[in-house]
Parts: sequence; structure tokens; C-alpha cells
Amino acid sequence: MQDITDAPFWRVMTRYGGPDVYYTEYFRVHQDSRPERHILAAIEENPARRPVIAQMIGQDIPSLVRTAEWLQKRAIAGIDLNLGCPAPIVCRKEAGGGLLRNLPKIDAILRELRGAVHLQFTVKTRLGYDRPEEFPALLDVFCAHAIDALTVHGRTVREMYGPVVHYDAIAKAAATMPCPVFANGNVRDVDSARRITEITGAAGLMIGRGAIRNPWIFQQIRDAAEGREPFAPTRVDLRAYIEVLHRETCASAMREEGQVGKMKKYLGHIAPGLGGEDTFWRELRPALTLRELFAICDRHLAEPLPLDMPVLPETQMVGMMM
Repeated sequence: MQDITDAPFWRVMTRYGGPDVYYTEYFRVHQDSRPERHILAAIEENPARRPVIAQMIGQDIPSLVRTAEWLQKRAIAGIDLNLGCPAPIVCRKEAGGGLLRNLPKIDAILRELRGAVHLQFTVKTRLGYDRPEEFPALLDVFCAHAIDALTVHGRTVREMYGPVVHYDAIAKAAATMPCPVFANGNVRDVDSARRITEITGAAGLMIGRGAIRNPWIFQQIRDAAEGREPFAPTRVDLRAYIEVLHRETCASAMREEGQVGKMKKYLGHIAPGLGGEDTFWRELRPALTLRELFAICDRHLAEPLPLDMPVLPETQMVGMMM
């Protein structure tokens, strides 16, 4: 979740229990690249003091090797190669999900990185570029290299974040790969986490957008797995969480319009589906000031009513993809 899950957001997640493993935003790797300072700050700060995996995206092999060697001098537990980002600007550069159209190149990258990475070496992938039927050939490539874990987002690049997640393909990966496989895609709450784990047989879950909407999800999953009743947040709890998001992630030096824009980026994952006829999000979208934005939140989240957060379209080791 580029440009969202930075060091301040990690601090927020830590307040609510946080994942077992944190993944950084991806380092953009190319011939002239240097590791981005704000991503390094997340590694150095590491508020949860839990393992951190440094994520890279790119397709230039010498640059990927150079960056992996440099990052391994930092306080990280491993290196992750992103083969899942579906952003068109990324795919046009044959990086992220765009690499899924070039299996020989993936094979060469994995071979070189596996030789260069002495820590944990993991891969995040989608099922293919165009069709899920591309996935078995991808699995053959992954099986040929001694990667330490594979995270599978159960959609193709073209499917973006659509409503269908192919959990059968993740199950195929879990049954095929010699390393642990983590399931990713529409993990929103305890029930979805349990169902996805049962369907896929995955060793764990990677949670991204679902944690923006429900920061309690990591601890809820742990509690359920250990036989405790998971915390059931109310609308008042959600309002308090929004306040924490603002306080922790919006620098005081940031202009108000920038703070409003940043909060809307988070609220775009939180507000839709809440309130009759989606009134909460419809009222938030045109807000121009913090006072207006928080007044709308107050109107919709003032009562300690159960927080029924419907699924939007689209123990365990609990990981967060950053």
C-alpha cells in the first residue's frame, strides 16, 4: 500500500496490536536508484520491534542485487520481491505485476537474488497478468528457487482489486510450494480470515487494505485463534481511531489541505458502506477543511453502536503488506 503504510501508520497499527511481521512500502529499484529515506525511516524506527521485511520492486538485475546487498546491512529480517503491484505506470516499466508477462526474466531475477540474499528471501505475486490459468507456470518458476515464503494475491493484474478472489489458486500454491504460502486478498475480519485459511490451507495471512478499515483485525485474529472473544469495536471506537490516524500521520507542518487529502486517503478505505445509502462517505468526499471533515465524523460516529462494517467489493502468522 504505497504512500499509505509508512512509519507513522506503523505506529498506529502498533497501538491496536499490529501484525507479527511488517513489510515496508516498496523500494523503487532501477539503475540510478537509492533506497528512499522515508522507507528507511520505518525500518530504523520499527515502533513494534517486530520483524521487518524490506520490499523491492524493479526489473534491472544488477540494481536489484545492489539494493538487496545494501538493505541487508540494515535491521531487517529479509528481502521481498514485489511481483504483484498492478499500477499501470509500474507495469509499463516491466516491474511489479508487469513482470508476470516475462517468466524467463523472473527466473533470472530470482536466481540472482537468491544468491545475493543471505536473510529470508520472499516473493509476493499475483496469479498472472491476464488470466488465472497463467499461475501454474509461475509456480513452476517459484519452485525452481529456494525462496523462503510466497505470498499470493488471489487476483490477476487485470483484475486489479475487483470482487473476485481465486482462493482455489492460493490453495494450489499451498499444496505445491515447498515453502510456506501466505494468502492475500479480502481479509477483512475474523470470519474472512478463518474462511480463507480453511479454503486455501495457507500458512498465514497477509493483510493490507483490510487493516486500514479495521485496525483491530490482527489482535482479533489472535484472540479468536487462542479461544478468546475478539474485541468488537463500536462507532465511537472508530471515531477515536480516526483521531489517532490524524494525530500520528499528519505532520503539524503540513498545510491543512494536505492533511485533509491524507485523511481522505485513509477514509476512502473506512467510510464506504457505513451509513444508510452510503451517506457517511458521500458527505466526506467534498469536505475541504479539517473542521468540516471531523464534524461529519462526529455526526456519524457519535453513538456507541456496534460497528457493522460490510465487506467492500473486492494460530495464524499475521503479516501486513506495506
